[in-house]
Amino acid sequence: MKQQSITDALFEQMDRTQGGEPWYGPARELALKGITFTEAAKHPIKGAPSIWELVLHMRSWTREVARRLSGAAPGVPADGDWPPIKIVNARAWTKAKAELAAAHAELIAAARGLSPAWLARIVGELHSPPLGTGTTVAGMLVGLAQHDAYHVGQLFLLRRALKAKSKK
Repeated sequence: MKQQSITDALFEQMDRTQGGEPWYGPARELALKGITFTEAAKHPIKGAPSIWELVLHMRSWTREVARRLSGAAPGVPADGDWPPIKIVNARAWTKAKAELAAAHAELIAAARGLSPAWLARIVGELHSPPLGTGTTVAGMLVGLAQHDAYHVGQLFLLRRALKAKSKK
C-alpha cells in the first residue's frame, strides 16, 4: 500500500467534507440534501444564521482562501463575511449550492498544484508590511477544513431545528 503524504491526506479530507465520508461524520452534501429554498432561508434558531446564509458564508471564505493561494493579500471575502441572500427562490438556492461546490473544487484543484515550499509560506508574507495571521498556506487550508466542519455541524443542527418546528 502506497503511503499517503500529509498534503494528499488534507486534500482528500477536504473533499470528503464536501461530499463523501469524512472521518467525523456526514458531509456537507448530505446536510443540504432535500432542503428546499424556503427551508434554507428560515431561521429556526433565534440569533443563528439560516442554512442559506451558512452556504453563502462558506462559499465566500472558500473563494477568499483560493484567492490567497496565489499570494494575494489576505482580506475579507470580496462579497463579505456573511453575504446577504438577494433573491429567495428555488433557482437562487440551487445556484448558491452549486457555487459552493464549484468554489470548493476550484480551491482543491489550485491547492493540489502548490509546491511544498509554497504550502510552507506564511500567508501574506509577500506584502509589505506582511499581512495575515502568521499562519502558513498549509495551515490556512487546515483552518478552512476546520471552518467547514464546524459549519457542517451547524447545518445539521439547523436541519433538526427545522424538523422540530414543522412538527409543532
